[in-house]
Amino acid sequence: MLTLFLRSFIVIGILLAAGPAFTQAYPTRPVTVIVPYAPGGSVDAVARIVAAKMSERLGQNVLIENVAGAGGVVGTQKASQAAPNGYTLLFSVESTMAIAKLVSPSIVQYDSQRDFQPVTLIGTSPLVLVGKKSLAAANTDELLKLMRANPGKLNYATSGVGTSLHVAGEMINLEGKVKMVHVPYRVGAQMVTDLMGDQIDLAMLPLVMALPNYRNGNIKAFGTTEPTRSPVAPDIPSLTEHPDLKGVNVTVWFGFFAPAKIDMAIVTRLHEAIAAAIQEPDVRSKLTETGLRVLGSNPTEFTAFLAREIEKFGTIVRAANIKAE
Repeated sequence: MLTLFLRSFIVIGILLAAGPAFTQAYPTRPVTVIVPYAPGGSVDAVARIVAAKMSERLGQNVLIENVAGAGGVVGTQKASQAAPNGYTLLFSVESTMAIAKLVSPSIVQYDSQRDFQPVTLIGTSPLVLVGKKSLAAANTDELLKLMRANPGKLNYATSGVGTSLHVAGEMINLEGKVKMVHVPYRVGAQMVTDLMGDQIDLAMLPLVMALPNYRNGNIKAFGTTEPTRSPVAPDIPSLTEHPDLKGVNVTVWFGFFAPAKIDMAIVTRLHEAIAAAIQEPDVRSKLTETGLRVLGSNPTEFTAFLAREIEKFGTIVRAANIKAE
């Protein structure tokens, strides 16, 4: 009996001692990154840019698995149920991680703060309030005056109810004390087509989608939704530069998450690999081309950032009574 006890004690001691070694050896096989959106979109593009360099840093292939459905909810739910061993990660954005639960509480079963461990915030990008060329306003001040003179008569398009684009539009309504009418679209590219065809008045667009047609003179750009001008488009003012819109602050962001309860040593290993990857000149250049302000925030910073985003979006969602159910 004593011999059996001693043997058991020795085995447990060996396993405990070996724990850090197992962590240091991570990863010993390919890592899968779930992207909860279809291939070819902006989230997928950013994930693939970073994953290629992550593979080099980790010494293992980093594979992208697109699991689209329900505006990102299906893939995110799948990632939340993965084993917390560092071999399944999530690459996601604000709509899925900070807004979805607020606007669809009975549909969204995961909790981004409870079920995930933030790893690295890759970067942020503003949205842009754009308009058709024939709109009788040349700047934000003229646009607000036009809206106030015609309450409920100007519409704005977004990629759907409960998205960050929708929230940004409603924040402008609340802050500016105006009444734009929301027109949700299923296909983002169609918004630009309809703007150029005078089918809609305004739209909230990601910066990367707005820039080409703004530069070509096909649409007007009134302002971005971040507090400061984007280094990618410094000629477009921030909406906050207008005194009536100082509270407008909606940022599109991209980041890596791991399932909750993961060993923090693995989180540190992942963050170091990701942070180093996005500092590579070619990666940084590609990310900047997508309109991103590259950050690389660490797990602690990202966790605090996520909490602030959920609180901020919650205030807007409740005030505007946004529901996607």
